[in-house]
Formats: sequence, C-alpha cells, structure tokens
Amino acid sequence: MYKRILPVVGALLFFVTSCKKSDPLPEVNDTKPVETVPTPYIEDNSFKIVAYMPSYRDPATVDINKYKMITHLFYAFLEPADVADGSLKALSQSVRFGTVSANAKANKVKFGISVSGAKTVFENIAKSSAARTKFVTAIVDFAKRNNLDGVDMDWEYPSTSLGVESADNYTLLMRELSTELHKTGKFLSAAVTPAVYTGGIRDGIKPEVYPYIDFFNIMQYDGQTWDKDDPNQHASYKMSVYSTDVWLNTKGLPKNKAVLGMPLYGKNAAGSSKAYREFETAGLDITQDKVTLAGVDYWFNGINTIKLKTQLAKEQANGIMFWEFANDSNNANSLIKAANDQLGRKY
Repeated sequence: MYKRILPVVGALLFFVTSCKKSDPLPEVNDTKPVETVPTPYIEDNSFKIVAYMPSYRDPATVDINKYKMITHLFYAFLEPADVADGSLKALSQSVRFGTVSANAKANKVKFGISVSGAKTVFENIAKSSAARTKFVTAIVDFAKRNNLDGVDMDWEYPSTSLGVESADNYTLLMRELSTELHKTGKFLSAAVTPAVYTGGIRDGIKPEVYPYIDFFNIMQYDGQTWDKDDPNQHASYKMSVYSTDVWLNTKGLPKNKAVLGMPLYGKNAAGSSKAYREFETAGLDITQDKVTLAGVDYWFNGINTIKLKTQLAKEQANGIMFWEFANDSNNANSLIKAANDQLGRKY
C-alpha cells in the first residue's frame, strides 16, 4: 500500500515545487494605503449658519466660542492652477488651515474648503473633459486627505453672455464634482450671484444644476447703487428680499437649498471696506446701517438689519451665510450672535 502511495506523493511534491518556482505568491505591500469603506451620503436639510474664513485672517482673532454660533465653516480659498489643466495650487497658509479645521471639528462644526479662482481659469477647465476630471479628482482627493465634510465652489461667475457653453459647462463640472463627493459622504455647496441684475450672470446658473448642489450661498452684498432709495448701501434689506424672490420664484431654486448671505463689513461711497468689528470697537451705533469712522461714512448691516434678514431667511429660505468670520466682533455685539438670538438658537 505504501509503495502505491509514495509515487503519488512524489508527484504532488514535484507539482507544488514547480508551481512555486514558476508562479510565486504575491508579496504583501505594507506601504499601500488602507482603503476605507466609503461613507454613505446623507442629505442634510437642516437650517444652516455658514461662515467663511479667509487664509489672510489670523485664526487667533476669532474667539473659540464663536464657533458654537455656526453650523458650517469654509476655509477660503483653494485655487486651480493658472494653466487650467485641472491641477491645484498649493494651499495658502496651511498652518492656519489646520488650526481652523481643528477648532471647527472640536465644536462640531461641519468644515470644508471653498474653491475660487479667475473666471477664465474656471471657463477653460470646465469646457475640457480631461481638465474637468483632473480638477474633480484633485478636489476630492484634497477633501479626503484632510477629512473635510464638504466643498464649496466659488466660481464668479458662469454666464450665458459668454455663450451657452459657460452655463452648460458649469452644470457638467458641478455634476461630476457632486457625484464624486457624494460617493465619499461629502456635500457640495456653491457661492452664487445675488441675481438682482438681469442678464448673462443671472442666467449662468441653470435649474439643471440644482439637483447636484446641496445648498447655494447667495451673496446678497456688494450691490452699491442697486437700491435707489439707499444707493450707497451695498447690502440693503430690500436687496435681500428681491434676491431671495428671484432665486426662489423666478429661477425656481428649492427653498431647502437657499442660504441667504450677509456681510460682516461696510463700504464707503468709493467702495472701500471696513470690518464690522472696527465700527463696534470704535463705540459707534451698530444698531443702524451707517456710521462715520475717521470722518468717512460707511454703510453696513447693523444688528437690527441682521435680525430682519435672519427672520427673512427663517421664513423663506433654509439658512444664513456670513462673509467673513473674522470681521465680526467677539463680544455681546456680535452680528452672528444677533442672528442666533433671532433664531432662538442655543449655543
């Protein structure tokens, strides 16, 4: 019996040995990143309080308790490379980015990056299939590496005045970016025109793009001369009412995606800006919408107007947005605090 088995065993050993020599087992690569299970995307329809923090601001100028007064914070900006091939520039002030990110996450604020750049660069990226794909991949990779909650696109602005391609390519870009971000459980927002002027910029964002963007930060400011009753005011209450009406009723944006933007700065007649905190620190009347600082008049949104606009957003939209975080004061006269108080929100 053993004699009959031995030849078989020998043949098997020869076969195994032969396989090892000609077809070695693959080696384990310990340096390969571990692939994580994608986070499922969950739509967030809650009322939002959004703020932007520019790279040129020192995070230390914002009291840590202010983070409790917002729900979303974007670091501004990540920019596309000027060659418009879809690659990205290095992030400005990466140390500050890390500080702001840590502060946001410690206070359970959803943190993201805002992507901005020259209009022509966006146009050239969006019209090229290869550049779009490279751009989307680079942004999503950045969001994943930095454990971001989402991305904000600040293309100012796609326009039908540049031809039908601009608006259509904006839709293509946002569709691709939305698809890839949602695969990883991250949201996509967009900073958009107040749409108070008719024409190409108002029409540059088509209803076809609405399903791909989770919420729209409507920039209802920098509109000097629009309000004929108050031409030096760049962000009147009347402008916000009109802008909100255009977006919801003329352009058909769903209410749950509309976020009403407000400024934390004022402008003089020549268009130069000053932060709200400068007016407050100087002991000026910050309940009204006009102050005189060092002999110069500035028009801004005081506490009363911020509360009025917040109520407008509460009734007709689904959030408020502030540009920008560090312009606000850190004390009881904070405009973001006034908005929270109007909402009856605890923080």
